[in-house]
Amino acid sequence: MKRRPQTLSADLLIYGYSTGIFPMADSDTGEVQWYLPKMRALIPLDGFRVPRSLRQIVKKNLFEIRINENFEAVMRNCATERGDERGTWISEEMIEVYCELHDMGYAHSVESYQNGELVGGLYGVSMGGAFFGESMFYRVSNASKVALYHLVERLKARNFALLDSQFINDNVARFGAIEVPHNQYLLLLKEALKIRTCFV
Repeated sequence: MKRRPQTLSADLLIYGYSTGIFPMADSDTGEVQWYLPKMRALIPLDGFRVPRSLRQIVKKNLFEIRINENFEAVMRNCATERGDERGTWISEEMIEVYCELHDMGYAHSVESYQNGELVGGLYGVSMGGAFFGESMFYRVSNASKVALYHLVERLKARNFALLDSQFINDNVARFGAIEVPHNQYLLLLKEALKIRTCFV
């Protein structure tokens, strides 16, 4: 079987994120398309809302949090097809290239463990003072929410300015996500990219 020509590369991803676009693969064909939403969802770091129930879960230390220990496993869990007939937008090609980006120090995962088993987490791309959240998953209730909490704490501690969540949905809205017009997003992105910091 011939391998389909690769349409993504680490360099292309870096260029895309730095200019405000991001890729998603078609769930049927695997073809990668680039997106530039008219309205962009952001989670304000200073306006991150932590529900009381989540604060209690964090205090109980129900999950062990690790950074970048198993990036590919996080991506593959995020790529598991959902039960809503929409399939997944994370293709094998994307997993391969994002893992390359991870090896280069740009892509990162925040992982939740119980009894040594990966039960939830998230991954995204870090550039300058901007973090581009890509996807989350959980196998145990609240595992991804706790990972998101620790992501925000890490970003604030390291002087990040921008947490991009791409599209608004109920999952991010409950944490204080807002939408801004694309032109405003580009201005925020430009300033965030000037910040000299690192995720790890």
